[in-house]
Amino acid sequence: MSIIAWILAFVFAITVHEAAHAWMADRLGDPTARIMGRLSLNPLVHYDPVGTSMLLILVLMRAIGIPVIPFGWAKPVHFDPYNLKRPRRDSALISLAGPASNLLVAVLLSIVVRLFSSPFPFTFLADLLVPTIMLSVTLAFFNLIPIHPLDGGKIFIGFLPEKEAREADNFLNRYGIIILF
Repeated sequence: MSIIAWILAFVFAITVHEAAHAWMADRLGDPTARIMGRLSLNPLVHYDPVGTSMLLILVLMRAIGIPVIPFGWAKPVHFDPYNLKRPRRDSALISLAGPASNLLVAVLLSIVVRLFSSPFPFTFLADLLVPTIMLSVTLAFFNLIPIHPLDGGKIFIGFLPEKEAREADNFLNRYGIIILF
C-alpha cells in the first residue's frame, strides 16, 4: 500500500472522527463546535500541530515497515456541558460519536471494496480504501479504551451512577495517561 494512501486514510479518519464529535454536540444543543468552525469535514480545522504531525509521522513509519506504535491526536472538539440537557449522558454520546463514525466508515468502505473487488481487480480503489478501513477501525477501538483522555474514558464516566462517576473521573484524571502508557 502506498504512503499516499496511508496519508489520505489518516487525514480522512481523524477528520471524520472529530467532525462527528462536533456534529453530535451541535445536535444535542451545544453550538460551541459550530461557532468555532469545527462542524466541518475540512481536515485543516481538526489539525493539531504537535499531535497530528506526530501521529502522521508514526503512521508513515508503520506504513513503510518500521515497527512503531502510532500515537498522537487531533485538535479536540470543545463543547460546553451547560448547553446540554443531560450533561453527563450527552457528554458520553458526544464522545461515542467519534469512534462510532469511524466504525460506520469502515463498514461502508468494506462494502464498497467487496462490491468492486470482483470479477476484476480494482487495485487502485482497494489500495486507497483498505488503509482507510484499517485506520478507522484502529482509531475507533483505541479511542474506546476507558481511560482519560480517550473517548472511552468519557463514555465510561457518562454511564456510571453519579458517585461512582466522580470517583472514577478523579482516578482517571489522575492516572489515566500513566495507565495508557
